[in-house]
Amino acid sequence: MKIKQLFPLFLLTTIFVNCNKKEELYEVEIPDSIYENDEVINSPKDVITKDGAFKMKGLNFEYKDLEPFIDAQTVEIHYAKHHVNYLEKLNELVKGTPLEKQSIEEILISIDPENLSLINNAGGFYNHNLYWEILNKDSNSKPTGKISNLIQRDFGSFDNFKSQFKKAGLNLFGSGWVWLILTEQENLKIVTTVNQNNPLMSFEEIKGYPLLNLDLWEHAYYLKYKNNKQEYIDNYFNLIDWEKVNYRIDLQSK
Repeated sequence: MKIKQLFPLFLLTTIFVNCNKKEELYEVEIPDSIYENDEVINSPKDVITKDGAFKMKGLNFEYKDLEPFIDAQTVEIHYAKHHVNYLEKLNELVKGTPLEKQSIEEILISIDPENLSLINNAGGFYNHNLYWEILNKDSNSKPTGKISNLIQRDFGSFDNFKSQFKKAGLNLFGSGWVWLILTEQENLKIVTTVNQNNPLMSFEEIKGYPLLNLDLWEHAYYLKYKNNKQEYIDNYFNLIDWEKVNYRIDLQSK
């Protein structure tokens, strides 16, 4: 391994999943494949998790497929380590409780604002599910159909939407997410949440149905972009699957 790569890899091994008050902190290990000539040789299909009420949904692409916008090493670490940790800790928390029978959306909507462990792990599981769902290696960089019309109506233009979304991300301090949501009034809004919170949670100031989201935890971009969050946000728009966003709009209207 090249010496210049040791510093960012070390940082990723010490990124904690959350740092809320008395919450348990845990580190995420780097997958072994990264140390084999810096080439990721695993597949998302290789991921094995402990049994539980909730399951990983899988990815619609291989780890390398989002390059050059998101590197294969980051995708593997993000999915096979961070996301899996949220899933398994969520399953531990709901085991033997009525929450085992609820959907993840039902859990989030009625979640106790004092239950930080459940917020972080249920939120982390759901937030990442949506993040991966919307990414596509063969995406059309501009929206079409219903989402295009809504963006034109509520933001004036796609360029205005991109500018406001990017500004929200750059202004977010610390770890969190940027969201495009559909409110109860069926308006589009750009909102941010800290840690693993999301707009389904009752205690969020602005609530709504998530259409897409961008992960702004450092583990989502640091290996490739270092502290250049702006470039990471810009490149995110090359990966959005707008047909999936239209599908979510249709799903919500049913």
